[in-house]
Amino acid sequence: MAIEVPKKDDLQRIAKANDFELSDSEADAIGAMMKPIVAFLDRIDTTPIEPSASVTKYRERDAGRRPTGDEDPLNAVVRKISVKGAASGKLKGKRVAAKDSVAIAGIPICGGSHILEGYVPDNDATIVSRMLDEGAEIVATLVMDDFALSGDGTTSAHGHVHNPHRTEYCSGGSSCGSGAALAYDWIDITIGTDQGGSIRIPSSWSGVAGIKPTYGLVPYTGVMSIDPSLDHVGPMARNVSDLALTLEVIAGKDPEDYRQQEVRVQPYREALGKSIAGRKLAILKEGFTHPGAQDDVNAAVRKAAAQLQRLGATVEEVSIPEHREAWQFLWPIALQGMASLARTNLEGRHHGGRYDAALVEFFGAARRKLPVTRAITVKFMLAAGGYLEERYHGRLYAKAQNLRAGLRATYDSMLSKYDALVMPSTPMKPHRRDERAPYTMVTNTAPFDVTGHPGLSVPCGMSDGLPIGLMLIGRHFDDATLLQLGHAYEQSVDWRKA
Repeated sequence: MAIEVPKKDDLQRIAKANDFELSDSEADAIGAMMKPIVAFLDRIDTTPIEPSASVTKYRERDAGRRPTGDEDPLNAVVRKISVKGAASGKLKGKRVAAKDSVAIAGIPICGGSHILEGYVPDNDATIVSRMLDEGAEIVATLVMDDFALSGDGTTSAHGHVHNPHRTEYCSGGSSCGSGAALAYDWIDITIGTDQGGSIRIPSSWSGVAGIKPTYGLVPYTGVMSIDPSLDHVGPMARNVSDLALTLEVIAGKDPEDYRQQEVRVQPYREALGKSIAGRKLAILKEGFTHPGAQDDVNAAVRKAAAQLQRLGATVEEVSIPEHREAWQFLWPIALQGMASLARTNLEGRHHGGRYDAALVEFFGAARRKLPVTRAITVKFMLAAGGYLEERYHGRLYAKAQNLRAGLRATYDSMLSKYDALVMPSTPMKPHRRDERAPYTMVTNTAPFDVTGHPGLSVPCGMSDGLPIGLMLIGRHFDDATLLQLGHAYEQSVDWRKA
């Protein structure tokens, strides 16, 4: 469709929506100014964008189908697919499944929302390219909460995901399918995203291991965003060894990801199996005292800390009073960030990274025909974020962003004395699917999306037939130490009997 010169009525309507007026003569003048520009805009619009190298190399892609109930009893999978990577590499033989917000060229994804049903990316996310280059086969896309805006796994357009241990309970969100699908023997590694805890919460509630890497360590290019300053993407698996392996493949600088500044990678697998004697761990007192904290969860995490002490680590209790409310920094940033992102058709503006023109066009057209969402969590984010923007003109977002450095420095000060902070991944076990509590579980996880510190969740016990997660928080770009500690712990106990 050729780009058109705007009509006078269009210009005057747009002006009014942006709080200014255009007279007829002014609208005519602007239309005349646009005429010589439109020809070049047409050229831009008709110029094809080269596909990413992985799309060219790995052309054989089976877009697959919705799995049957027998194949997917937990409702964790959106599509069974097959995209085979290189003939050799670090991930050869590994079957990887990705959250439904991660672009895989030629495979439909919808971010958990009905409004994006039918959208098919043209390019692979950077992490997908890297995994394919190292021999992985991508075998599924996974159910997620609607636009990743819930922590329980109940709001997806594809239905709720069942907890692998007790199916009437939540699996944890928003990467709900990424946690639950690891119960299947045909999936080895999953990819989740984390803006408030969405890797670590489903890891904890589904009984798997997951790492939210240091902010910027793993490129986010080609993954649907909430707010670029909160966006993290990382692996989940049945064991820490597979996390370390995957992180070695996907971490590192990507010129197309404007989120990345300094990036320091490590040989993550080399840290595994080494003695943790001499490591200093700090049990964070406030991490055990949030509203809704359960005694059995606290006891299991303290028992896990005692096990790390038996393995040679020094364990002490510390206090960071700011931690009690640190998670609430998420509100002004996520609310206004997501509302702004929706207004710009999920792409944002003013950055020099890769844009997904197809996603922008698809969402922009769809939202004029369909309601943006059916989920109350998404309605909350868009309505509340829009209110804060309209009433306070972005001031709260700006101040919260500026205050992040002080919060980060508070945790950094403690981490200058200790190798890791220890607390429950979530203060409580999974709740039943019929209980509405989409954000109560983020109180320990969300602060570290705000500060960018790496966080690892590993299962450390069972109570009432439900898993409990131990969370370790480390220094920026010292993800390897967390993996070393998590691996030492999981190798020393059977967490199901801990």
